[in-house]
Amino acid sequence: MTRRKFAKSVAAGGVSLGLLGALPGRARANPSVRRVRIACIGAAGKGWDDLRGVSGEGAYHDIVALCDIDHRDGGSQPPNLAPGQLARSLGIGAAARMFPKAKLYTDFRRMLEQKDIDAVTVSIPDHMHATVALTAMAMGKHVFVQKPMTQTVHEARVMREFARAKGVVTHMGNQYHSSTGYRCAVQVIRNGVIGKVREAYSFLGTKPVWLPGIKELAVGEDPVPKDIHWHEWIGAGAPRPYKTHLYHNFNWRAWKEYGTGSMGDMGCHIMDVVVWALELGAPTALRAEVSNVDELVYPDASTVVYEFPATRYTHEGFRYTWSDGLKKEQPVDKSKLPEGFKIPSSGSLFIGDKGIMHAAPGTPPRLYPEAKYRDYTVGPLKQMFADLAADKLDHYREWPNAIVAGRSATSSFEVAGPLTEIVMLGTIAQRVPGRRLVWDDARLRFDDPAATALVRRQYRKGWEIDALRG
Repeated sequence: MTRRKFAKSVAAGGVSLGLLGALPGRARANPSVRRVRIACIGAAGKGWDDLRGVSGEGAYHDIVALCDIDHRDGGSQPPNLAPGQLARSLGIGAAARMFPKAKLYTDFRRMLEQKDIDAVTVSIPDHMHATVALTAMAMGKHVFVQKPMTQTVHEARVMREFARAKGVVTHMGNQYHSSTGYRCAVQVIRNGVIGKVREAYSFLGTKPVWLPGIKELAVGEDPVPKDIHWHEWIGAGAPRPYKTHLYHNFNWRAWKEYGTGSMGDMGCHIMDVVVWALELGAPTALRAEVSNVDELVYPDASTVVYEFPATRYTHEGFRYTWSDGLKKEQPVDKSKLPEGFKIPSSGSLFIGDKGIMHAAPGTPPRLYPEAKYRDYTVGPLKQMFADLAADKLDHYREWPNAIVAGRSATSSFEVAGPLTEIVMLGTIAQRVPGRRLVWDDARLRFDDPAATALVRRQYRKGWEIDALRG
């Protein structure tokens, strides 16, 4: 599956409590609240999807404030956007028209001074996720944060602990977590259908989404358009001169200062089913190989191999491999596969004692050898998929519903935090490739000083917050 087809395959569906077990940390209930008053930080691009999704386009909940550094109403877009991305709003204009009563801001700090805000969506570049979300949570606001939850391992750890202490309802925008395909795959693993898992793989076969040769294009400086507030876009990051289409909008993903590369972009989606199904905790070690090493931008292709302790669903010596940008040869030991097996370009592959499973969000898991699992596939598996699809719980609606009910959301930071840490450890390995990095989870450090230095980041003077100090 291509990246675009993979995204389209997300099915609307709910997450049954039977798959999740007990939900962590009960949030404070407010029975009087039925319409949540939501402020949105990031009102264009993916933020345009998010604000409409969590509010039901205003039918279910109220958008009371909109914050974006781009106060245009449309304009030219980067040439590398897909049709679906081009269809999204550019600038705050469309959101302001849809929600004319919402107050408009360019600086999230000023927006959070508004008194009637219950909850906040954070749909902005990765380098600002933690700064914004922690500031909102410190004020008692519930938060929805787009994936990846944070840019660093340290930020993910702090966010999870801070949300727990504040008792707010949190949710990450990894929409595949609510897909029928993923929930069904988790159940297949938990039911022991393919036995204990010896190896797992996640693939993103497409090339990077950012402009080719983006670093070479970032020479010089362009005038900042009148309605773009560049200082606020930079935020806690290191300043760079404005260049049309190379940072804002969309192409910030390439830059180590502002994004997390292909792995950070899609890892919290694709890797989620493996981490979830196998109950993976922190890895003990990992190693990356990359196509190219650059000080400023992420590699065009990479392979990251994790070593994990055994769980009740995996064997000792379990290894999990992520790869991105490899269009043809995926890093799978073909001796473990059935004869003639075609390795998919995207999705996740589980190799168990009894068989193999491929998982994607919008379709039932595929089990191999096909002849062995034919009866199971057309019988119990088909029925399981249908039963889970019947839940029809939307990932966006899950968050305000949890706020109203006073419960945890299904992709709360208790769930999304550990997943994000695993993904961000992979982005660190990409930056110091060719070394086996031993990870000390309790101390948040590697046996390698260069890798340990990347567990945290530096914040621009004037944009530091107490929660991330030390």
